[in-house]
Amino acid sequence: MTALHGLVGAFAALLKPDEANTAVLEEWTSVARSADLPHVHAFVRGLGQDRDAVLAALTTPHHNGKTEGGTKMLKRQMYGRAGFTLLRHRILLG
Repeated sequence: MTALHGLVGAFAALLKPDEANTAVLEEWTSVARSADLPHVHAFVRGLGQDRDAVLAALTTPHHNGKTEGGTKMLKRQMYGRAGFTLLRHRILLG
């Protein structure tokens, strides 16, 4: 549990975008692979499968969270009430 706690904390520190995170991610990945934690190994494999997107998320301050969050909120508000046409109008005009 101590090793898992340390790995999770170290990865959480990577979530603040910084150019130096590329090297820190490499180091974190090697430490995570050497740990005897199968679920962490699966997480590391997933990071490796989309490496470019992971590096972009950890090194650049740009994201589209507000856009996606607003769209999800509208979809949830309108669930069961109206069809695609009204949803489209609310997104385009709202």
